[in-house]
Amino acid sequence: MERPRQFIECGGLVLRRWRPQDDFAPAFRLIEESVDHLRPWMGWVARHGEETTRDFLAKAESKWAADEAYNYAISEAGTLVGMCQTYRVEAPARWRMGYWLHPAATGRGIATRATAALVAEMFALPGVEYVEITHDLANTASARVPRRLGFTEIGHERTLPETPSLVGVDVVWRLDRPGTPTDGATAR
Repeated sequence: MERPRQFIECGGLVLRRWRPQDDFAPAFRLIEESVDHLRPWMGWVARHGEETTRDFLAKAESKWAADEAYNYAISEAGTLVGMCQTYRVEAPARWRMGYWLHPAATGRGIATRATAALVAEMFALPGVEYVEITHDLANTASARVPRRLGFTEIGHERTLPETPSLVGVDVVWRLDRPGTPTDGATAR
């Protein structure tokens, strides 16, 4: 089974696989410092604590081993600034991506660069036909990443809003593997 690299360098950033034994304190601190920034958009933030951080790291490890999800810490100049991930939606061709940043790291293209690196990594693997990004319709900042990277908006999905800021409609963006026919034509 092929997997993405555990350590990816990209445009002044490093994406590295989370390490449950070593990363509890930095992961907890990153989330703790980002709680107010993330609370409007991510329901899990309401349950943030030491136990949930340990659980996240343990699940990141087991899901990596099971080829279900790949979770990365994003660092800039040795400082953790966010997280990104890709996770399997349908075996084996469809993967979704997610990302979030510490509030001090927003507005500088970090999410875009990290996501671009993870997209390239996924398309280097056999069998990945496309990747998707979803975000709540109200989260216009998250929409900038797929737009910048050339994703196409393909529809909306109804969800249960986990926070009062969410409207319960996810925008779905898709990027096909380069060279993948989208109109039934045969690739050359």
